[in-house]
Amino acid sequence: MGIYIKPGIKSWAVEERPREKLLLRGISALTDGELIAILISSGNSNETAVELSRRILETVHFNLHELGKLNSDELQRFRGIGEAKAVTLIAAMELGRRRNQSEALENGQVKGSKDAANFLRPEIGDLAHEEFWVLFLNRQNKVVDKQRMSQGGMTGTVIDVRLVLKLALEKHATSLIFGHNHPSGNLEPSDADKKITRQLKEAAALMEIPVIDHLIVTQSGYFSFADEGLL
Repeated sequence: MGIYIKPGIKSWAVEERPREKLLLRGISALTDGELIAILISSGNSNETAVELSRRILETVHFNLHELGKLNSDELQRFRGIGEAKAVTLIAAMELGRRRNQSEALENGQVKGSKDAANFLRPEIGDLAHEEFWVLFLNRQNKVVDKQRMSQGGMTGTVIDVRLVLKLALEKHATSLIFGHNHPSGNLEPSDADKKITRQLKEAAALMEIPVIDHLIVTQSGYFSFADEGLL
């Protein structure tokens, strides 16, 4: 009995091959699986690159944010994905994250909680651990700098209030926005979140630096202390 080898993408109609399809119809015509197939170039003896890509997406429920959390070892568990392909995928996901960050920084002005969330989401939205960030604003409400102040585990992190104020003075910030993520996806503030917000606001007030918001950010949404009347 002969060994059956599944026909590869080259046996497909030209207009259905991912690379050719992109050139003929434009990038928006491609599915997420087809875009990933272009990155990994080939599949394995049982799957084409597109089929392998779809199977990878299935494991993360077709959620690109979840795909971006996979590390090299996790990606290499898929037959047909070696170190080089895993690194290519990780690099592509990081470029997407940085593009989102660049778009948020293009204007630089915070007009409301949505703008602040857009600044913070590329940094902390899909992290598996908690981080606390500060946005330093000038008189025009433009972000002059942003800084990660601490990182912790799944359930919390520790913030040095004195260091936050020291940086605010050094950067000549006239107002501050705080932000942290909840890896669980829960947007409700904890008692600890409310406590540190009060401490930071009271300490900053002594320096006449207003705190205009504190956001809890996830990849799919955010909670604004200012919008909810908790500042």
